[in-house]
Amino acid sequence: MSRVTARRAVAAVLLGAACLLASCGGDDPAELRGQTITVWSGEWQPDRLRATQGILRDFTAKTGIRTRLVPIGDDELPPRIAAARQARRLPDVVLAVNAAASLAYAKEKVFDPDAADEVVDRLGRDTFVTRALDLVSEDDKPTGVPSDGWGQMLIYRRDLFDAAGLPRPATVEDIRAAAAKLQTPRRRGIALPTGVSGFTAETFEHVALAFGCQLVDDRGHVAFTSSACVDALAWYADMARNYAPRGDQDVDTTRESYFAGKAAMLFWSPFLLDGMAGLNADLRPTCPQCRENRAFLAENSGLVGPLAGPDGRPSQFGSVSTFNITTTAKTAAAKRLVEYLLSDGYVRWLGLSPQGKYPVRLGDGNDPTRYVTAWEGLESGTDTKAPLSAYYSDESIASLGDGVQSFQRWGFAQGQGALVGALGEEQPVARAVTAVIGGQDPGAAAAEAQRRIVAIEARLGDADTG
Repeated sequence: MSRVTARRAVAAVLLGAACLLASCGGDDPAELRGQTITVWSGEWQPDRLRATQGILRDFTAKTGIRTRLVPIGDDELPPRIAAARQARRLPDVVLAVNAAASLAYAKEKVFDPDAADEVVDRLGRDTFVTRALDLVSEDDKPTGVPSDGWGQMLIYRRDLFDAAGLPRPATVEDIRAAAAKLQTPRRRGIALPTGVSGFTAETFEHVALAFGCQLVDDRGHVAFTSSACVDALAWYADMARNYAPRGDQDVDTTRESYFAGKAAMLFWSPFLLDGMAGLNADLRPTCPQCRENRAFLAENSGLVGPLAGPDGRPSQFGSVSTFNITTTAKTAAAKRLVEYLLSDGYVRWLGLSPQGKYPVRLGDGNDPTRYVTAWEGLESGTDTKAPLSAYYSDESIASLGDGVQSFQRWGFAQGQGALVGALGEEQPVARAVTAVIGGQDPGAAAAEAQRRIVAIEARLGDADTG
């Protein structure tokens, strides 16, 4: 798709969006004019924040409802929610909340599932990806309104693989073999997060799912001491010790290693794709070849979503984001904003970072693929913008959306999504990963993580009954 065609596709969606606020909402706008609602957003990066402010300004012009936007940085949501609850000053709407946190905060009576359910019904339940609704729902009711999603990926140097005669890595054993063959004194086989962080936990969950490791069993009981989970810990630690950069590695250092050409593979989200193409001034590749061609890595990298383990069944960690209305919100005005963000403002919201925001509301009553079509024409980047199709193959771009239909997450299918969300503050799984990398026996580390998870589950149950 050319850049001109892309712009026309987006313009058509923006001009032709059928679900205007006057028809989507059931409340009289005149009754809401002059109200001010507080909006927290996890999209705190300066360019995304500016874009969000523009969307909210247009929302105010259309409805008369004013907004106060507050950026919430990575890992800031738990302490900010705790402080707001203590002060009895929760925001009205929280944007860009992951599914696990949405479930956990609904269980703690912070988020209002009834309000979310009403918004989904108004917009049309059948316009949303069923899997996305399932991931954010408890007792068949969404805890938040799903907004967009992304799937964890293995990104690999396709040029190095081709030169070494290696196949596209589709299994955990393919990854191990490739890391061993491609490692040199100046290049590690893979970049992996190793510190106690949410990024480590997400990356390990992606690997663990391939091994068949589940956090809880079919009865909803914590099962982290299973042989599959122990095997996944052992594999991850072996890769980190023998084929990855030394020391504590995090979201920044893993990216920097791959961008510098010092790692042949890494696990990351699609949010990396604009920087890899040289479209983000703050995240430019620094590999030797990138000096002459800043898009070198994008043009010479392959993407793998679903990953297979010993049993041969592929799986993929996926994250679905939500728009959440709190239990103390000005509910009518808050619902109107969420409806706007998923109709008139939806394409612009996806445009904040198209590579990591695949639409989970595919279309509307007039056009069931309206938003997917628009997403395909969106341009990624900050200082320089271009459609992903200018740098990545059709197969790679298609893979960004294919996984949305079948993402897997620990605990959700067993009704324990809230427990997964509650693990974020203490990070027992990431602690187990770090411990095994440091030399602890995988079985012992799994047992310690199991003890911590069960304790968190008990506290979560106490809070629910209290």
